[in-house]
Amino acid sequence: MPLASATARLDADAPDYLVTIGTGHHVLTGDEGPHEGGKDRGPAPFAFVLSGLAACTAATLRMYMRRKTWPDAAIGVEVSLHVEHDGTQYIRRSVAIEGPLDDDQRTRLAEICEKTPVTRFIKRGTRIDTTLHAA
Repeated sequence: MPLASATARLDADAPDYLVTIGTGHHVLTGDEGPHEGGKDRGPAPFAFVLSGLAACTAATLRMYMRRKTWPDAAIGVEVSLHVEHDGTQYIRRSVAIEGPLDDDQRTRLAEICEKTPVTRFIKRGTRIDTTLHAA
């Protein structure tokens, strides 16, 4: 049984790269930006990946704080994808926590950021098995 699943459909008569995405009972729209030939009617694929990382980071920190019975705090996560001159890509993540936490708690939360499930998934890399068939 899969841990998570998603579908994407780009109909033959769909404009440009407008993709309907399904995951669980959620329906989302994806597109490319104008620089890639789309019209920016929804997030681009890398934006979905980064959104997953940001959401996982915030949720994991909240779960950890609650498990430790630390006070709730507002958690803001910003992630962005960058490329170096040699073509190496990397993600920059910034986490802001607004709440009554001490320095030791904040240090521990920084360590937890590196252990979130999506962080580990991205850093580890994952095999992709692809099959192509006629529908």
